[in-house]
Amino acid sequence: MPTGKMIHVKAIWDDEADVWVAESDDIPGLITEASGWERLMEKLRVLIPELLEANGMLEEGTESEIPFHLLGERRETIHYRAA
Repeated sequence: MPTGKMIHVKAIWDDEADVWVAESDDIPGLITEASGWERLMEKLRVLIPELLEANGMLEEGTESEIPFHLLGERRETIHYRAA
């Protein structure tokens, strides 16, 4: 994987499980969940380089900068009764 190539990660809020579920088409095997947005970011900062290395997408023995874009989606319904 070329250094600097943007990795796209999509997170969707799961109402039933009360967690963010994140996955990426750019990194095989990336799927994780977390109860909060910041916790999800922490997990991705660890998982992304680990999975890139495990999938042979990083050169051995080199340092890399790995940019990623996390896009969140959460749907809500507002119940409102006009006065």
